[in-house]
Amino acid sequence: MRELAPSELRELERRIGAIWEIGERMGLRPLPVHFEVVPATVMYEIGAYGLPGRFSHWTHGKAYQVQKTLYDYGLSKIYELVINSHPCQAFLLETNTLLQNTLVAAHVMAHADFFANNAYFVRTRRDMVEIATVHAERIERYEFAHGKEAVEQLLDAVLAIQEHVDPSLTEIPVRRVAERERRSRSPYEDLWRLGEPTDDAADERETWHRETRLPAEPVRDLLLFIHEYSPVLEDWERDVVAIVRAEMLYFLPQIQTKVVNEGWATFWHARIVRELELTPDEYLEFARLHAGVLQPTARRLNPYALGYEILRDIERRYGTEYLFMVREMENDVSLVRNYLTEELVERLDLYLYERRGEELVVVDKDWEAVRDRLASELGGNQIPVIVVEDGDYHGNRELYLRHVWDGRKLDLAWAEKTLEHVYRLWGRRVWLETRTENGNDLLVLSYHPRDGHRKR
Repeated sequence: MRELAPSELRELERRIGAIWEIGERMGLRPLPVHFEVVPATVMYEIGAYGLPGRFSHWTHGKAYQVQKTLYDYGLSKIYELVINSHPCQAFLLETNTLLQNTLVAAHVMAHADFFANNAYFVRTRRDMVEIATVHAERIERYEFAHGKEAVEQLLDAVLAIQEHVDPSLTEIPVRRVAERERRSRSPYEDLWRLGEPTDDAADERETWHRETRLPAEPVRDLLLFIHEYSPVLEDWERDVVAIVRAEMLYFLPQIQTKVVNEGWATFWHARIVRELELTPDEYLEFARLHAGVLQPTARRLNPYALGYEILRDIERRYGTEYLFMVREMENDVSLVRNYLTEELVERLDLYLYERRGEELVVVDKDWEAVRDRLASELGGNQIPVIVVEDGDYHGNRELYLRHVWDGRKLDLAWAEKTLEHVYRLWGRRVWLETRTENGNDLLVLSYHPRDGHRKR
């Protein structure tokens, strides 16, 4: 395969400087970016792991093998990777043409602007690359001390529920009902309780249970709850849970803003590259590449195309200044709910379909139905909401979880396997409340190795 010649690398460096001048003139305020041209093996390793130097796990290796195989057979290609850090780290593929890497550099600049200014990235750790390396070193020490198999089995369990975090939660709320009751008692309380049971021991048991009942209200952050209150985890195991949670909180804004972030980068790379001094052949190649970025894909939504078209429509209707406000405030769900119009749905030919037998059948083209379905599946909303209802269910530290029903049923086989992983982390029977397929009846799953899986 061809590689960029030294003269092309010098020209690319010059063009990156020009891209920054043009982008800043247009109003972009990006984080600084460090560019590095790398071979495909490095590109796909970073793409599979999410961060350079991240801890090893078989799921990362599987993702690498899939991506690298698709690249080797010419079925897929990662043109660039950019890491949300300070400075951002951008990786360009050495087998790209000069024009391809020019477009990618403009795309990266817009990503760096989005990282710097979007509200969902405000609390992300800009030093996560260094932190991830420290995390990986700690996990390697645990492998040496406790064995690779033990650490991998623990990671299997934690990664199975890694999406169930809540960035707004820093501690688990505790209800202290009994303490408030004691403060409100009066010298005449015995008179008011005449005729009621006087089993002091029973009163004490009830008081203890209500004082130690967790959480005070349902919480979404299953990882934090397990980290804080698991009755069986050792200190090093809690540390692994904390590591996975910290890294997941870093990745979460990227999940929440995939459409608007990629749409923003595509919108501005189109504007910036058109301002560069390119040859006619390069402008033709750019038009072909840009069209490829926006090309619809079979059975899957193209986030680049959807975000790009919505942002273009916003600028047309409200102006460029308003567009920058959208960049600061919106995630995928709010972008679609607020700005996907009937005209856009028709122009993009969006519709709902389902499988009926061996065929895929269009079932609805109503624009509001399309908008609502997209909003329910973008930004991580395809992940079911599971909340912790009780960490001391039945008074013996069993864990009771509840699926927040939104009309979409759980994959029960998947849910049962996940309960096994949760049991590994909690060490007591685990319960999961959901609903039957019609949504009318409660269905409660439970798991304990002694009894296996149960339903009621």
